[in-house]
Amino acid sequence: MECRALVRAGKQLPSGVIPVVGDLFDPASLASAVEGVSAIVHLAAVFRTADTDEIWKANLEGTRQLIAAAQQFAPQARFIMASTGLVYDAHGQRPGREDDAADPQLAYPASKLAAENQLRASKLNWSILRLGFVYGDDDGHLQSVPKLAGAYKWHPASRLSMIHHRDVATIVRLALEGAMDRRIVNVTDESPMSIYEIAALVGESIPPSSDPLANPWWGQIDGTLARSLGFQPAVATAYQAARENAL
Repeated sequence: MECRALVRAGKQLPSGVIPVVGDLFDPASLASAVEGVSAIVHLAAVFRTADTDEIWKANLEGTRQLIAAAQQFAPQARFIMASTGLVYDAHGQRPGREDDAADPQLAYPASKLAAENQLRASKLNWSILRLGFVYGDDDGHLQSVPKLAGAYKWHPASRLSMIHHRDVATIVRLALEGAMDRRIVNVTDESPMSIYEIAALVGESIPPSSDPLANPWWGQIDGTLARSLGFQPAVATAYQAARENAL
């Protein structure tokens, strides 16, 4: 089966993947990328920046452009979009569930939620994967946690629902088979991990604290629906990833 990837110039791809050089704001490249395909996996996002205009442009306007291309050139395709578990209320009374109200205040989750709504309003066969904290294979994301904890004053006992790169692939494969059609699905591994534990795992230290947690469910999502649809993570926790040198 043919696989195309929309990439920037010079990007290296696995053998057998056909590169389409362009971006989300180049209609010609979008047409070349999606014309006649059976499925579209939308992973593009901007979030590691203080430039909120760039975040909104890429995450919302870029998604709109891709939806429009899909509607014109691949209207029967499955459109699978990666989103984020950060859309849920930080003051929630339980881990976020797919049917919980969402009104995020920060630019990244707010822009992703707005993009979700654009996709759901389309006539495409969509699925939305709200991912936990994505990490793995030296992407630097897990290693950034101690710095983020200091910058945002995260409590060391706060826990993050997490998901390894391998299991982003696992859930996408299921979605490609139709298991997630017209569903929003949380995607997380077997156990949330505390900020304190993550810091230790990557060889850093952060100050401990016995202060009460103001928002004990912040950062955690409920993965029950994904399990009921057949998802089983290959990487159960970040400790397994560490044993396998896959952080």
